[in-house]
Amino acid sequence: MRINGTTATEIAGSVRDLIASGQLVPQDPLPPVRKLAEELGVNRNTVASAYRQLVAAGEAETRGRGGTVVIGVPQLAGEGAWFGGRLIDLASGNPAPELLPDALQALRGGEYRPALYGAPSVDPDLAAWARERFTTDVPADGFRVLVTHGAVDATERLLNAYLTRGDAVAVEDPCFLASIGTLRLNGLRTVAVPVDEAGMRPEALRAALEGGVRAVVCTPRAHNPTGVSITRERAAELESVLAAHPQVLVVEDDHFWAVSHVPYHRITPPQVTRWALVRSVSKFLGPDLRLALVATDEESAQRLQTRLNTGTTWVSRLLQHAAYRLLSDPQVHRLTARARGAYVERSSLLLAGLAERGIGRPPGYRPDGLNVWVPLGTESRPVADALARRGWAVQPGHLFAAGTGGSQEIRVTTSTLTTQQAREFTDDLAAVLHARPA
Repeated sequence: MRINGTTATEIAGSVRDLIASGQLVPQDPLPPVRKLAEELGVNRNTVASAYRQLVAAGEAETRGRGGTVVIGVPQLAGEGAWFGGRLIDLASGNPAPELLPDALQALRGGEYRPALYGAPSVDPDLAAWARERFTTDVPADGFRVLVTHGAVDATERLLNAYLTRGDAVAVEDPCFLASIGTLRLNGLRTVAVPVDEAGMRPEALRAALEGGVRAVVCTPRAHNPTGVSITRERAAELESVLAAHPQVLVVEDDHFWAVSHVPYHRITPPQVTRWALVRSVSKFLGPDLRLALVATDEESAQRLQTRLNTGTTWVSRLLQHAAYRLLSDPQVHRLTARARGAYVERSSLLLAGLAERGIGRPPGYRPDGLNVWVPLGTESRPVADALARRGWAVQPGHLFAAGTGGSQEIRVTTSTLTTQQAREFTDDLAAVLHARPA
């Protein structure tokens, strides 16, 4: 194996050929810059430029004193990963199936005209419905409504519209699994902002912004995995911090909006001109509908629209038609209200069981969403393994770590939890913790 070339482009191309032929594989180190420059008889800056090209192309990664290494496709954890078998699923992060409407029934009703090439990418009825509801939460003027293939798709397309590989993005720590995966897959640097009972910590966000992050991705309520929501007071603090950095892109992923029991508090100040409020329908209409509503500023809308139009990847108008039918159906509204109450009740079952056994969060912890974040006081992976042996599937907290958070917590999905399961699970968790040293 030999790297050749006298220019940065030739050297980078030679390395890429070696990777393509299998002579270099993931985790193989590339020669130090000085050494390769001497071997090729070129300036060190030429080799350094070649390595930068490889990093920008996603073929290599620079690890400081560890040098530059070849990288492969990242191995990413995702929602819905479950142990299977006979384990009781408290891990998948899914909504309760019985609280989701029948999407096929929505398709059977109403008039649908097939959309052809060149048709508007957003269903007019759905756009009007969404605009009316977004207007109460975003500036009344100067925003557009688009539709994407879910919240993750919206976030990824928006980040790629403004950022390049190596740019830094501030995210919550612990963090939603898909956000971690999106950043890694696109070669973006994660800057972890710790979360407390009221959401992102302002001083940590300020430090991230002063450190040069170019985008902020935040969950205003029902944060996954912790379940915390941004309070009115915290939103004002975060808005003040962001106002000093109007150049950043701010994406608010309000994924649980329709079934949340807490109000939305906007963190994006008027000074920030690149922003998006993303609202998925997955948690109350069903994950398979693959649709999110996006309110965003005009420039971001143009960039996002271009990416949706490229390769005719607009969201199916048939799906949009179904979504509109469901969103405007009074029976679905009643089912959504029932789901909102049920999810609060089911998380409360777990919290009560934990409190009785001296486990869990402070009394003021009132999670929103489908999950409860349980502190253990010991490493989470052995606890998750021990619970699996007792028949319970939960997610160890380290999977959600954007920085150092999550090593001593587990995420428990409560969307389908019953009273008996809550009692038996907390009994088993207490037994596992009692058997382990703190």
